[in-house]
Amino acid sequence: MKIVYMGTPDFAVPALKKLAGSEEHSVIAVFTQPDKPRGRKMILTPPDVKVCAQQLGIPVYQPASMRTEEAYGSLKELNPDVIVVAAYGQILPKAVLDLPKYGCVNIHGSLLPKYRGAAPIQQSVLDGEKITGVTTMLMDVGLDTGDILQTAQTEIGENETSGELFDRLALLGGELIIKTLAALENGTVTPQKQDDSLATHTSKIDKALCPVDFNKTSNEVHNKVRGLNPWPVASAIIAGKRVKVYSTRLCDRSGEPGTILSLKPLIIACGSGSVELRELQPEGKKRMTAEAFVAGHKLNIGDRL
Repeated sequence: MKIVYMGTPDFAVPALKKLAGSEEHSVIAVFTQPDKPRGRKMILTPPDVKVCAQQLGIPVYQPASMRTEEAYGSLKELNPDVIVVAAYGQILPKAVLDLPKYGCVNIHGSLLPKYRGAAPIQQSVLDGEKITGVTTMLMDVGLDTGDILQTAQTEIGENETSGELFDRLALLGGELIIKTLAALENGTVTPQKQDDSLATHTSKIDKALCPVDFNKTSNEVHNKVRGLNPWPVASAIIAGKRVKVYSTRLCDRSGEPGTILSLKPLIIACGSGSVELRELQPEGKKRMTAEAFVAGHKLNIGDRL
């Protein structure tokens, strides 16, 4: 197949590499978001997919909107058999969806119809899900509402962070899109309508979620820490300072919520159960083990966070 690939962040890179390395397909162009300023110095930085495409020698297009005549004209001239989309970050108009022979196929980081929307991977960890996966679907004008083509599922580890899961699902998506395109071309896949009554939705993750409430259960606290790692990272006030919490483990000790139950290891009581804080970052400092943090701060058993 002649493929136009649309994607922007690192999640979309493994699938692009898989398609570009496939003997059955030819990635004739990549569409990605415009370069954006990043970091404290606001340096103009290309998207991960653009960097990958340039390394692979694939032409790159960066329209500010897919709703312009120019963007549509470029696609029409390319005349792809299929458009593959992974975390592109733009809504595709119906004219674009209808252009390729095999339609537009999206790689989504959940088992649809659960977790439609912007942050399916983080939300699945925040919610304490045990199973997730990736879905390939035929795109329509709705948000992740198109017919399902294929799925691949995987277990979520008890201590797995959203960043670690993100990397695994990106690779899984790359494997699944190869199978899906083969099935589409061979006519061996039947698109399945989604059951909208089972749909759940996610919104963008932001820093308002960061503060940890130790009145919650230990599972809820642990899931928040995992789900917000690597960004925007859970936080707590410890020894009067705001501290980022990167890693925790579940414990079965109990006490008044927010109370320090142990210093070595650093265990904090929750609404039920407790958690061990393992990796922390005080404001203005580097990440460190909880042991190093305790050594540098005046903490006592019985102190409240």
